[in-house]
Parts: sequence; C-alpha cells; structure tokens
Amino acid sequence: QVQLVESGGGLVQPGDSLRLSCAPSESTFSTNLFSWFRQAPGKEREFVATVTWRGSPTYYANSVRGRFTISRNNAKNTVYLQMNSLKPEDTGTYYCASSLSGPTPVASRYDYWGQGTQVIVFS
Repeated sequence: QVQLVESGGGLVQPGDSLRLSCAPSESTFSTNLFSWFRQAPGKEREFVATVTWRGSPTYYANSVRGRFTISRNNAKNTVYLQMNSLKPEDTGTYYCASSLSGPTPVASRYDYWGQGTQVIVFS
C-alpha cells in the first residue's frame, strides 16, 4: 500500500513562512499529479494547490495565490508547499493527495492521501 508522508507543519505567527513536504513511499509516483488540501477545525476539507507531473502547470485556490508555491522534485520524489505571509485563516491540517487523473479541486477524485501535518498561525 502506497503511503504519502507529510512533514513541515508547525506553530508560527502571522507573516511567517513554512515549507511543507510530501514524500510518497514509491518512486513510481513521479508521474502522478499531487495536490495539497487543508481542513480547519469544524470546516470541510478545501483545495489549496496542485502540481502536475511535469511540475507545471500549477493551480491555486484564490485564497493562497501569490503567497503559496507548490513544486515538486521528481529526483527526490518529493512535493513541496512553500507558504509565505501566513495568516491566522491558514490554520488547519494540511494533507497531501495524489491522483492519476487530471487536475481537480475535488477531494473525492484523489486516490491516495497522507495523514496530514498541522499548521497553526496564531497572533
């Protein structure tokens, strides 16, 4: 069973930066599309960003465009989410997800999920 393992979450203040990482347990996943989702307490899981298997194009939710950058390094078999200018509303558990399908912000279309990493932005 393929696993996705996220890391990099933490407790930060508004304006700070964090970089999340996602590493699939199998290198053959280099051809998959990867996305980040997040879920705040009491809210539904929401789409954050997508990177296709070539590294571009990329897609972002309006709420993070210009502040977050998704990228991948297939040689290292790792997907990243660089988060800058963090805001309290960015607080939540961030999940890495993988799909063989085309880009979509719909969580149910993804085949593999990580356990999540928590990001807390407090003022």
